[in-house]
Amino acid sequence: MTAPLWTWIEIADATDGIANAEFEVTGVTFDSREVGPGDLFVAMPGTAHDGHQFVAQAIAAGAAAVLVSRPVDAPHILVPDTAGALEALARAARARFAGTVIGVTGSVGKTSTKEALFAALDRIARGKTHRSVKSYNNHTGVPLSLARMSRDARFAVLEMGMNNAGEIAALTRLVRPHLALITAIAPAHIENLGSEEAIADAKGEIFEGLEPEGIAILPNDTPHRARLLKAARHSADRIVTFGGGDADVHAVHAVRADQGGSLITASLIDRELTFTISQRGDHWVSNALAVLAAVEALGQDVAVAGLALADFGGLQGRGARHQVAVAGGEVLLIDESYNANPASMAATLKSLGAEPAATRRIAVLGPMRELGAHADALHAGLAPDVLAAKVDHLLLVGADMEPLAAALDGQIEVSRVDGVDDAAALLATILRPGDAVLVKASNSVGLARLVERVAGGLACSI
Repeated sequence: MTAPLWTWIEIADATDGIANAEFEVTGVTFDSREVGPGDLFVAMPGTAHDGHQFVAQAIAAGAAAVLVSRPVDAPHILVPDTAGALEALARAARARFAGTVIGVTGSVGKTSTKEALFAALDRIARGKTHRSVKSYNNHTGVPLSLARMSRDARFAVLEMGMNNAGEIAALTRLVRPHLALITAIAPAHIENLGSEEAIADAKGEIFEGLEPEGIAILPNDTPHRARLLKAARHSADRIVTFGGGDADVHAVHAVRADQGGSLITASLIDRELTFTISQRGDHWVSNALAVLAAVEALGQDVAVAGLALADFGGLQGRGARHQVAVAGGEVLLIDESYNANPASMAATLKSLGAEPAATRRIAVLGPMRELGAHADALHAGLAPDVLAAKVDHLLLVGADMEPLAAALDGQIEVSRVDGVDDAAALLATILRPGDAVLVKASNSVGLARLVERVAGGLACSI
């Protein structure tokens, strides 16, 4: 019989709460729409809605109990503050965990790398690897991810994000990773932090929570390498770099594979490994090197990790590829709608440029958020990447993209629309068989809706 995730006694002890019934739970969530049978529903306070409003809905959906700050007519644990109680439950989960914890952060690629690292470790330890789901990487998502962590897992891969200095420092002390990995540094959240140097320092906070004999994995291909190394040396027992140049883990050869993606020969610390990745683009070569650096540093089987990378498919909003039926044939739709900053825009545009489009390359681009006073210059700065990608038609969504249109100055065909619905309607009228279409913007722009609408005639995902 499978052990429960938590018993009522364990939850009450961890949170200093008062139970009104005996129960066991098999999962934890604070989103009433995600409640499944056996879950603990945490009634979190919120600016728009209080989770206590959804207790009845959670119980109806099968929740075994609820964590609340006022009594309810259901099995519950009563605490003064549910957000604080969730963090306390997270600390208890981390304290009882005997496996290896990996923390991942970075300006770009952290969710993709987290998912790829999970795939590699889960291939090594089937069913014994835990991870953050979605992008649960903030002050509520990280505690939730910890609270969901099975007591008998061998590995846990947890993502940490930030908008301001000090946030990752707090998260990493909660996670207490044995290995901390930074994917890349780029001007994401520069509106709040002011400079890339400050962003590098904020990302480097992840090393502050390292356990004794902890390992730091960091990118070699960044002008902020020295800052990251300095941060890592304060806490890490071992430091491994990945990327180009003199990186500890680097690609000896990386060429486009026959079926897309890349065929890579990587020089690791103790061996060379030749493997393929199904994902397209140089940024995915870097992600794969980071994954292998982590797997090798943990003393695990890098050959098995290479097999997992070969099978790793596209993620919704982060490179998922769809063949969409149109009159007379199909178009390739590349979904990068979840997030965007200058580095990820440049990387995905480069990948589009390498795509063997039979007809045209079309880029549907929306604004990059949280760039502050740098926004106009950074949007205009995408023009060389658009031209290098040999984009035939550029569809720009929103007024924030005007600096890019101005920078291109009529060099390619550009359409401008106000919002997502207009973009979807226009795209549907101009698609031709053989087109390759990239869709990318910050998540708040909502281009995921455009992908859903255009993919309504979905034939298959690849």
